[in-house]
Amino acid sequence: MGTFTRTEIDRAHLMRAIELAENGHGKTQPNPVVGAVVATEAQVLGEGWHERLGGPHAEANAIRACGDADLSRATLYVSLEPCCHHGRTPPCTDAIVAAGIRRVVVASDDPTEKANGRGLGVLRDEGVEVVLADEDTARAARLLNQAFRKHARTGRPWVLFKSAMTLDGKVATRDGDSQWISGEESRELAHHWRASVDAVAIGIGTALTDNPQLTARVPGVQRQPRRVIFDSLARLPVSSRLVHAAVEVPVIVVVSRAARRTDIDGLTAAGAEVLVASGENEPARVRSALEQLGDAGVAAVLLEGGPHLAGAFLDAGEIDEVRLFLAPTLLGGASARDPLEGEGVARIADAIRALTLECEHVGEDLLISARLREW
Repeated sequence: MGTFTRTEIDRAHLMRAIELAENGHGKTQPNPVVGAVVATEAQVLGEGWHERLGGPHAEANAIRACGDADLSRATLYVSLEPCCHHGRTPPCTDAIVAAGIRRVVVASDDPTEKANGRGLGVLRDEGVEVVLADEDTARAARLLNQAFRKHARTGRPWVLFKSAMTLDGKVATRDGDSQWISGEESRELAHHWRASVDAVAIGIGTALTDNPQLTARVPGVQRQPRRVIFDSLARLPVSSRLVHAAVEVPVIVVVSRAARRTDIDGLTAAGAEVLVASGENEPARVRSALEQLGDAGVAAVLLEGGPHLAGAFLDAGEIDEVRLFLAPTLLGGASARDPLEGEGVARIADAIRALTLECEHVGEDLLISARLREW
């Protein structure tokens, strides 16, 4: 790297910081994932990332990894603007100044009210040179923390819609059978996604048909996601596996104002939490529920269906990313279920167009990932 320009060195170290940040996925919610590198030109002196909620931030870990090295000529590279407020840990700006670092290169902004450029201002006031990344690098860093960014900017959680469908676009037979369309490898990957979010959401139809657990059943899970059931009339049985395990893994039942008080009281007495969503139609109630979930600290939701609920989320404009497993099977049948219902759009010109589209093989299935919006 000695023959590279400073700009090229900066970008290489920032991309390494972004790579390090990915180690924190599923371990830092609702806080962001962050990576940091301390280097003098091409020589790396220390690396670190935010390893767990409540633990030292990436900057502090990277500085500590430098040992007794003189950092007066070093540069700190960080994937997210350093914090300048007291939270579970001291401000990272204090650690940077105390370490004697005089130059900081930042990949992306922190949109929260406590930050939003304040950390950079503190560093500049202390005589630290602050450099911002180019747009391509900044976008790569922003994509690491879409849930954190949406929650900070809107108060609502980021929503990932996951489904499995056949080659002819069906998610269940005409009789409602859907287990299992996707293969074992795909289902295992979906459990990892559950472990990385704050909540998993389904509709009452899926809850009644499948009686699922909605837990993340993979090794090393640090915490289970909250289970959210959209159940306008509070029909979820208190004998269901979801409610039965509510003491160990929280269950949130989203009802409408039409739900009977006796049914609501039965669910709360059994250990479930009940949210009453307001609004004149299902998309409005979806938005109301997401606002309440966001207020409760839910920053990322994995939406697992079914088609009716997924359609309501789409109509509400609250699906941020789609991941579809395409299985090598055909169902046929005019009454077999589609992955999305709801109102939809009347014209192709009004269709939601994905910003990005990626495909990869997962076992015998094809995983199609599409990002609908970026925060």
